[in-house]
Parts: sequence; C-alpha cells; structure tokens
Amino acid sequence: MKVILQEDVKNVGKVGQLINVASGFARNYLFPKKLAMLATEKKVNEWNHLQRVAEAKKKKAIGQRQELVNQLKSVTLKFEMESASDSEKIFGSITNMDISDRLEAEGFQVDKRDIHLEEPIRVLGQHKALIKLGEGLEAEVTIAVDKKA
Repeated sequence: MKVILQEDVKNVGKVGQLINVASGFARNYLFPKKLAMLATEKKVNEWNHLQRVAEAKKKKAIGQRQELVNQLKSVTLKFEMESASDSEKIFGSITNMDISDRLEAEGFQVDKRDIHLEEPIRVLGQHKALIKLGEGLEAEVTIAVDKKA
C-alpha cells in the first residue's frame, strides 16, 4: 500500500516521502496515529505541488539573504563609547544585541543570534563581527569603536 508520510517515522521514512508499506501496518498504525495518508493520485499531485511551492520559497529566501550579505560586506558600524582618559578600555561593552540594534537603525534586519563575536567588544579600535545567515552565507561587518568626545 502506498502512503505519504505526514511525520517522521523511525525506521520507515521522513515527512513527505511516498513509500510502500504493508496494508496492516498502514491501517493499524500509521492511519490511526495520523502519521501517514493514503497516496491517491490527487493527494500525490497536491503533495508534489506543495513541495514545488516550498522549494520556490526557499530559493527566494536564499536569494534575499545573498543580497543582504552583499550589502552587509561594505557596512562599517560606528560606536562612540566612554572610556577612561588614559586607557583603551571602554565603560561597558558592545554585544550582539548592540550590533543588531545598530544594523536595524541602518535599515538591515539581522537577528542577534546570527551575529558572532569571539567575545564582547571592550576596547577602542576596529573590530570584526561575523554574520551567519545560514546556507553557508556569511558577511563580515567592521565595528569602529571611538572615544566619546
């Protein structure tokens, strides 16, 4: 009996797979637990259409993220922070959240969890922050920390 899995089933298959299983297994286990549906021609065509739509959305999202990466590569974020007069250390630190807020003010929508710093920035000067947007897309943003006048 051919069925389309609606959830991952251990040792059977993953969501969306069209598989052939024993009739008893389908009737007694998969159908009552709503883990699968009977693979009629209409449902197979419907499922294929949904797969194509999902793939198109994914490609569009990747394209948008690639465009964002290209724009972010040329961005330099400037922060003016208070520091002791004889020291390069700043009062407080610059974190992922601060960088995310500054990027949002510049017109870029980047989640703070996508920004990777080795550690929070605590000294004046030029620093780099890596922004990972998934699918291998990464951009490096320059962070310029200057002394507040």
